[in-house]
Amino acid sequence: MPELPEVEVVRAGLERHVVGATVAAVEVLHPRPVRRHVPGPSDFASALTGRTFTAARRRGKYLWLPLESGDALMAHLGMSGQMLVQPVGAPDERHLRVRFTLAGDDRELRFVDQRMFGGLALSPGGAVLPPEIAHIAPDPLDELFDEDRFVARVRRSSSGIKRILLTQTVISGVGNIYADEALWRSRLHGERPGDRLTRTQVLELLGHIRAVMNDALAQGGTSFDALYVNVNGQSGYFDRSLAAYGRVGEPCRRCGTPIRRVAFMNRSSFFCPVCQPAPRRARP
Repeated sequence: MPELPEVEVVRAGLERHVVGATVAAVEVLHPRPVRRHVPGPSDFASALTGRTFTAARRRGKYLWLPLESGDALMAHLGMSGQMLVQPVGAPDERHLRVRFTLAGDDRELRFVDQRMFGGLALSPGGAVLPPEIAHIAPDPLDELFDEDRFVARVRRSSSGIKRILLTQTVISGVGNIYADEALWRSRLHGERPGDRLTRTQVLELLGHIRAVMNDALAQGGTSFDALYVNVNGQSGYFDRSLAAYGRVGEPCRRCGTPIRRVAFMNRSSFFCPVCQPAPRRARP
């Protein structure tokens, strides 16, 4: 699933290419991506026709395009969603779901989604912040992110630190890949309880989260297959710089010990057993 750096790359591309554009027409080619619009696909299309995109914003893994009406077009990429800006007349992608024709422009905005876990929605009054995602915490690159609040919530929790990092109401935008990478940089095992970390350790981890995300942004995000691309259809290449995630059996870049993989929340965790020792069991 695309994580914060990948979604931010898409947001920046939308900001460059569609902000200021007016929607001339909307074609919903499959109803599932607009399933959260209760009145249905036809109403979704008519509600957006004639509206102008005024900005491109993001919170965590959610994107939204504010409209001049005060409403917003909200998007979540899910597992395989893509927001592409294509020339008018370019061949349709196999999994094209929604097409936005832009007035007076030779390009169009397309929502492509192979697995259809992502989706689009109209958020009434959501231009500043869609109420549907107001419960999600700011992400660590957001100027509204509260470091003291984050530290306090981590240190109050007895859950493993990786589980805490994936809790979007505590910190948004951190997914499996970047959690593993930041924990490796911090020399912390993902099962280390939050309440057994010092304030200094939590702040150091937060610094590594920001660093790994900024490194990924500089390289266009992480792409393991063709499903994640930016608005121009280009893949990122941060996967070549990963130190832990996906490197099971390969030598740790720090100490040479083979990277280990364990099951975690229906996913996988990757870590160095020497650099990131498992926490000792608390005494009864």
